[in-house]
Amino acid sequence: MGDSKTEHKTVLIADDDLEILGIIRSILRAKNVTIVEATDGDEAMQQVLEHQPQLVVLDVMMPGQSGWEVCKSIREHDATKDTKVVMLTGIGERMNEMTSPLYGADAHMNKPFDMDELSALLDRLLSEV
Repeated sequence: MGDSKTEHKTVLIADDDLEILGIIRSILRAKNVTIVEATDGDEAMQQVLEHQPQLVVLDVMMPGQSGWEVCKSIREHDATKDTKVVMLTGIGERMNEMTSPLYGADAHMNKPFDMDELSALLDRLLSEV
């Protein structure tokens, strides 16, 4: 089968918690996307610029730049400004709800998250790109 019609999508997962990286990776494996990973904010931004993923799943609290700073940087680069961004955080839902949109995130989810909920959210965002 030629893939001229179905454009392959790349998703970056950035989280310093390797267990969560693994969970999100397992959710994404079923979605036929290329997975790129980063474990801190600086690496995440490098990966974004290098791979230009269609979707980025960002942990807020990471070494280096925070997820919010990475999200803001993604929005400021022409090449990546339309990238879909999901913020994951354990800082509390109200805080996430108020803060994520300020930095330009498309969606946010609290930790601990429900795998099915996250999977559905990722499906929705991937269908929009």
